[in-house]
Amino acid sequence: MWTLYENATRKYCPKAEIIYDEFHIIQNYGKVIDKVRNMEFAKAKQEQQKIFKGTKYLLLSNRANVRGQNRVKLDDLLRVNQSLSMVYLLKDDLKHLWDYRSEGWAKKWFAGWYHRAIESGIEPLIKFAESLGFHLKGILAHCRYPISTSFLEGMNNKIKVIKRISFGFRDMEYFFLKIRGAFSAKS
Repeated sequence: MWTLYENATRKYCPKAEIIYDEFHIIQNYGKVIDKVRNMEFAKAKQEQQKIFKGTKYLLLSNRANVRGQNRVKLDDLLRVNQSLSMVYLLKDDLKHLWDYRSEGWAKKWFAGWYHRAIESGIEPLIKFAESLGFHLKGILAHCRYPISTSFLEGMNNKIKVIKRISFGFRDMEYFFLKIRGAFSAKS
């Protein structure tokens, strides 16, 4: 959602439609969660600060994927901190926007989410919601073009792992062979 990216796209690909996918928006929302967590930690009393320890990645995780002691830790944090609870719930709620195929219904649903975010009074969340409102046309474009970059993101991560495991390749041909091998059909 960078202005430079949008301007370059409009200049060099004037017929292209910009579509903001769920993956990148939720990834950016993680920054909101982190800011709110840090703000709330600073305001918390010393005994409450212990509850915050080790919760950064729990707050970024999907609730369905959090189990056992981690689930108890997350529930404790959300129970004692209303702001984090609100931000966490609105994160999960925001994901439903990509379920819509009708732009009109998606826009109506977003208006409700936007209203809750603004009314929360949580500054990082308000700024994020305003940014989404500014880019709403590109977000709602998913209704007409239901595409996702999740497959490409997965490929990129797999390539990064191959590169990291090898401590760098000096032979680019061999590097590309390793990539092709990682994505070839398994028998």
